[in-house]
Amino acid sequence: MFHALKRSATCPPSNIISCRLSDLSCVPKHEPCRLPDLEALKDFLSNYRRPLVLTGAGASTESGIPDYRSEGIGLYATSSSRPVLIKDFLRDENIRRRYWARNYAGWPLFSRRLPNETHLCLSRLQAVQKVGTIVTQNVDNLHQKAKSRDVIELHGTAFKVVCTNCSYSLPRQDFQAILENMNPHITAPAVMRINPDGDSEVLQEIIKDFVVPNCPKCGGIIKPDIVFYGDNVPKTRINLVRDKVVQSDGLIVFGSSLQVFSSYRIVLQASDIKKPIAIINIGRTRCDELCNIKINARCGEILTQYCNLLQLNI
Repeated sequence: MFHALKRSATCPPSNIISCRLSDLSCVPKHEPCRLPDLEALKDFLSNYRRPLVLTGAGASTESGIPDYRSEGIGLYATSSSRPVLIKDFLRDENIRRRYWARNYAGWPLFSRRLPNETHLCLSRLQAVQKVGTIVTQNVDNLHQKAKSRDVIELHGTAFKVVCTNCSYSLPRQDFQAILENMNPHITAPAVMRINPDGDSEVLQEIIKDFVVPNCPKCGGIIKPDIVFYGDNVPKTRINLVRDKVVQSDGLIVFGSSLQVFSSYRIVLQASDIKKPIAIINIGRTRCDELCNIKINARCGEILTQYCNLLQLNI
């Protein structure tokens, strides 16, 4: 297996894509992109036609959305907060109130986040048929905002809410207006941090009197169209991704530690059927020993350099 770990020269500065697209406040410490890394990515994408792409939270950190596990900066390193378990969300009204109060406070910031170089470069590479389907672990809609057309949201989307009992659903932005109308006593809540799932850190005073509506059709529980911790990715989605792995001629991972089983499973599937695997991530991943190429770099930086080599105007 080839690992692009050799370090010599730093990649030349970008002259096409401006760094103003990136917010590095949520990006963990990392080394600059190196020429051997760029060459390894170029070789991989030159040798395989339209590989399947898998993106994780590290693809969105440059948009100002923190990840979960980065040392010293991820959610788990800086907060005692943990994502809500589906069983707790469904059984406890107080937990649902806490969840929706925090989500309500964080939504204006979360929903306005913009795609960064990673999303824009992948969209352009998809348009010129250098990469294929994008499977994302993220729920932030940033690939769609970047105009990528073939995207599978592995864990769902924060931009829609659904009833857990019936078929009722509506856009998350419309639900925000409903929450606002039902909670006129809450004005401009102070948000101390937004989280990768749209949750946020807020003052407890906001939570205690927060009003959450039930489904207007059946009275059921409303939740985001997200696979909560402890829940399962829908079988149809698992099968669709498996088919995409089989149909692809390679897999390339951007910004995921692959600690969550739903993403780890995708790499295992690719490895089992001898598909070449490349991983670009800051720090170690669960699958470093399974990949053909491992590049320790910031996704947006190396993708910017690669698109510049191809003279793709983003």
